Amino acid sequence: MARVFVYGTLKKGQPNYKHMINTAKGLAKFQGRGRTVEKYPLVIAGKYNIPYMLNIPGTGHHVAGEIYSVDDQMLQFLDEFEGCPDMYQRTLMRIEVVEWEGKGGAGEGRAAAEGVVECFVYSTMTYPPEWVGLPYHDSYDSSGKHGLSYVLRESR
Repeated sequence: MARVFVYGTLKKGQPNYKHMINTAKGLAKFQGRGRTVEKYPLVIAGKYNIPYMLNIPGTGHHVAGEIYSVDDQMLQFLDEFEGCPDMYQRTLMRIEVVEWEGKGGAGEGRAAAEGVVECFVYSTMTYPPEWVGLPYHDSYDSSGKHGLSYVLRESR
């Protein structure tokens, strides 16, 4: 099992959460809520209003999201879904645990108790330079006050 941090449309209550609970795509077990230890710019960009975490450590905000434990099948699905490695790149990042529900071995509990876990995160280093000038968010909600509603793939 691998640990994945999601900050956009895959979170609970967001347009693509259905994929996280579709066991035909693999297993994803909610572990808790967290935020990036480093600051990153989280922008909403493109004609489909997609949330992107730009891989520019030290700029932006501590981005809030959810921590999942996923199996290899789900990780492979997420790689394809996120257009990895072209659109997003899957990298390890340190995530500060805000709220932990995860149950597991002693090592997992100890990591959570220390307050920081390593998770795979889909961020991007391949973006148009003008995206750096977009507003930065610390949390994503498709129906947030930013007014930039996400356009589902099946509606594009």
